[in-house]
Amino acid sequence: MTDETNHNQNVIEVKNLVTHYGRRKILDGVDFNVQKGEIRVVMGGSGSGKSTLLWHVLGLYEPTEGSIELLGKDIHNISFNEQLKLKQDIGVSFQSGALFSSMTVGENVALPLREFTDLDENTIRIISRMKLEVVNLGGFHKLMPSQLSGGMIKRAALARSIVMDPKLLFFDEPSAGLDPVVASEIDDLILSLRDTMGMSMVVVTHELDSAFKIADKITVLDNGKNLITGTVEEIKASTNKRVMDLLQRRSRHDKLNPSEYLRRLTQENYTLT
Repeated sequence: MTDETNHNQNVIEVKNLVTHYGRRKILDGVDFNVQKGEIRVVMGGSGSGKSTLLWHVLGLYEPTEGSIELLGKDIHNISFNEQLKLKQDIGVSFQSGALFSSMTVGENVALPLREFTDLDENTIRIISRMKLEVVNLGGFHKLMPSQLSGGMIKRAALARSIVMDPKLLFFDEPSAGLDPVVASEIDDLILSLRDTMGMSMVVVTHELDSAFKIADKITVLDNGKNLITGTVEEIKASTNKRVMDLLQRRSRHDKLNPSEYLRRLTQENYTLT
């Protein structure tokens, strides 16, 4: 069944997304649809545009061309108040955790509730502790971020991202820098949240084991284009050279041409390629 057939089930619809950093085109006509209840993994080599796609979907960057709809709303054609309300249905777990170092774990998790709701303090405290229990950090609410391990920081950040019960959840490299056991635990948490809370998720990662474990579908970006989207089995079976290079961790660097290299260094409008 195609994405067009499931139009009404799409919680994310990106059409012909084009964006530039200066003169450099980073995304080149990307189409990207995610259905309700789906875990979509975005993969690609360094510089492929996967993080840029994430920032655009979150509304942090304005595209050169194209449209982005989240939960049926065009994020660049709604009022500020509508944007604010929409973002309360979105959770983000950043690669570094992005916890406030001057706040306890409990205060970090409770912050969105204090900022965006009128709940009393006792209710906020109970909800934030419930979310810490969900990520297996019950009883750690009084600790400071500096007292946590890398895996605990990731889980605390995840607790904060789900404290408002969002409909959409975004992850930027959730397993990066973690040992295999802790990374597997994070994967299990992601699957559990999808199954128990019905969240739709987008996960940007370069960890193959994690991607194959959690993904309903995988989108592979290459040079700012959507190279392929498919199930785990379809991605593994792909004969596309770029996909095979990514899965088999083969270098893509071409042999250096000295004359071309010198020309690039001496041209007036020098840019990296």
